[in-house]
Amino acid sequence: MKENENFTTQSIGIKKILTSEEAAAYMGISQSTLYKLTSSRSIPHFKPRGKMCYFDREELEHWLQRNRISTMEEINDEAQRRCS
Repeated sequence: MKENENFTTQSIGIKKILTSEEAAAYMGISQSTLYKLTSSRSIPHFKPRGKMCYFDREELEHWLQRNRISTMEEINDEAQRRCS
């Protein structure tokens, strides 16, 4: 069973379209948290038949990488650039 789970986890990184279960596993969140995000329209998703949710893996990656926090070095570099 472990080999099957490992194969499924590896295949998530290859698949373009993910199910809700796969998307939650990919992002490391619970399915209930994912449901809340879809219900509030906070995360991009598709409902081709009005019930099952599907997710584009690349869109999830972009969503996960939004609101990047700069390092102190980047902040200091930007401050020096602006003061020069």
